[in-house]
Amino acid sequence: MFETIAGYVGAVFVAAIALFAFLKGEQPERIGAGTFAFGWFASVLVQSNAGLFGVQWSMFAIDIAMLVVFIAMVWKAPRSWPVWACALQLLVVTSHVMIALNLRTPISAFYTVVNMTGYGIMLAIAIGTFWAWQERRAIGADAD
Repeated sequence: MFETIAGYVGAVFVAAIALFAFLKGEQPERIGAGTFAFGWFASVLVQSNAGLFGVQWSMFAIDIAMLVVFIAMVWKAPRSWPVWACALQLLVVTSHVMIALNLRTPISAFYTVVNMTGYGIMLAIAIGTFWAWQERRAIGADAD
């Protein structure tokens, strides 16, 4: 992961979005950012080059756990951004299933889906945090 410039850029984006969510967001945004940051970091730790062309079961388990958290957020959080995050995470889990079922999916397509949905989830969290922050400012509850 940290062997290329793209890896460092991704790490900066994850850290910046998580920091923004923890500083300006409310509980749903903090839970979403914490889940995403933890899942991203755990995936970096467990990924291996040996499983480059097959299912990496540990990453699959992490992605399912993240999906469960986002499903719970869709159910309980009074926000719209968790729906987008959940849908994108479901796309990641579906991609894992496609690789596991050996549906002749190019592995490059799998990694493209996983990477692009990660940026989409970060964007959903950032937009949700911004909306929550602006709503608090509008009612005067933010001390900024």
